Amino acid sequence: MIPIHNLLSRIRWDREFGQGEFALGYYDRMLKEVVRVSFSGVIFPAGKHDAIQVLTREGVIRSIPLHRIKEVYKDNELIWHRAH
Repeated sequence: MIPIHNLLSRIRWDREFGQGEFALGYYDRMLKEVVRVSFSGVIFPAGKHDAIQVLTREGVIRSIPLHRIKEVYKDNELIWHRAH
């Protein structure tokens, strides 16, 4: 399985592979479930290679460690997953 940081880089920088609608599923510790967010809404903080930032349903920006990303979807098809 490709490491998540490599897959995220490929989505961002490989123009051919990165075409389509991507979504990430991350484990939300407060909700105790996997939450899916659009890749277009993910923020990659400069100088921070171990986490992403997402806007929650409540409108709060949260930092999500890469190890909490559990699923990646392309055009609503699961293309990557980590055991929950």
